Amino acid sequence: MNGAPVFFVMPVVGRRMVFLSIVEVNAVNIASYAKKRYTTKAFDPARKVPEETIAQLRELIRFSPSSVNSQPWHFVVASSDEAKARVAKAAQGRFAYNEPKIRDASHVFVLCTRAAMDDAHLAGLLSQEDDDRRFVNADARKGQQTARQSYVDVHRYELKDAQHWMEKQVYLALGTLLLGASTLDVDACPMEGFDAKALDEELGLRQKGFTSAVIVGLGYSGEGDFNKALPKSRLPAEVVFTDL
Repeated sequence: MNGAPVFFVMPVVGRRMVFLSIVEVNAVNIASYAKKRYTTKAFDPARKVPEETIAQLRELIRFSPSSVNSQPWHFVVASSDEAKARVAKAAQGRFAYNEPKIRDASHVFVLCTRAAMDDAHLAGLLSQEDDDRRFVNADARKGQQTARQSYVDVHRYELKDAQHWMEKQVYLALGTLLLGASTLDVDACPMEGFDAKALDEELGLRQKGFTSAVIVGLGYSGEGDFNKALPKSRLPAEVVFTDL
């Protein structure tokens, strides 16, 4: 690796602090990880992602950015064959092409969106920020509460796109997860091709106030992964950038 490395040590949340293996990330050439990642079309079912690596990805996605720190998400992680089979129930019929990607992956993340940005969630956010000492004084706390509420109300009542707005935040988490997986040499397959209603019912998501948005299989490339050998294709820089 070229350039000065940056070292991260990810803790496990809980009463006991556990230091995981150190991951070296090339801070100078971070784009190389975006260039090497691709959508894995077939996983090796015999290879498992180490739990310490999954723990880092869990912590990484938990710290994903979101508009006004709204965090309108929930993440379901399936690692056992039984758990992955439950997720795979949503990949039947016209979505059957995704079933082996779910069953053969080492781990499957289901990224879910809140059904509503309700007052209880907003209060919980403010309380957590309080606990984390985000506010230097009462005015700062009030300012955060007012600003977040104003954004929520704009999307609730004026733009009337609150669900779409929340899903946008979940896709920020998706991007974070995909790039993070690449830096840890974990292959990934994001999937929108599944029956969200069936998955919500199987996992009891709607009763908990969530709905599934996207599934991500994580693992290592296996036989039949044709996409691995194909060159990356993106529009040229002069097409996608305008310099002012």
